[in-house]
Amino acid sequence: MLTIYGRTTSSNVQAAMWLVAELGIDFKRYDVGGEFGGNREPQFLAKNPMGRVPVIEDKHVTLFESQAILRYLAAKHRATDLWPERPAQRAPIDQWMEWSKVNVAPVLIYKVFWQLVRTNKAYRDMDRLSEGIEELQMLMPIAEAQIKRHGWLAGPKMSLADISFGTQLFRYFTVPFDRSDLPALRAYYDRLCTRPAYAEHVMVSYESLRVPGA
Repeated sequence: MLTIYGRTTSSNVQAAMWLVAELGIDFKRYDVGGEFGGNREPQFLAKNPMGRVPVIEDKHVTLFESQAILRYLAAKHRATDLWPERPAQRAPIDQWMEWSKVNVAPVLIYKVFWQLVRTNKAYRDMDRLSEGIEELQMLMPIAEAQIKRHGWLAGPKMSLADISFGTQLFRYFTVPFDRSDLPALRAYYDRLCTRPAYAEHVMVSYESLRVPGA
């Protein structure tokens, strides 16, 4: 059985859990990180020296980094509809996975979400917040164009790129800040919200992360 270490309020854990649910994989999950701690303990650091979640154990395989976990699970469970075997079909999915993780996630999480939810109003870095909002106003129209053209982020079918990117949209659409009017992106998010696995594992309240005075 697959073992997953990580708290449900971690967006990186949510991506892994969403895929696990989509694929119907049997699992046990243990709360680690954040308010639960445990991620600096020697036994956890032996699994991930970075001390971050998620971490999975699957028989003799131990993995950290959510993107690697997504690819491993898709490959092992032969989810070729989400991550095809042919390199020419797989590469665009990998491309948009990395685009989402490298470009969108750091801006949304650390420049916007962190300032509005995890920082007391008196200590917010308003320049950093404004910079993050401006960057999202540049980045999200790229996703809008892709989705409008193809239906999904990396093509005509849902893929691992949508798992990586779509996980971020719950916070994007529920944290109050000035968003661009992007109807295709909004319709895409609304479609994701109808998926039971997304609703259960991604649409998780982040109120426990909110600091006093935020």
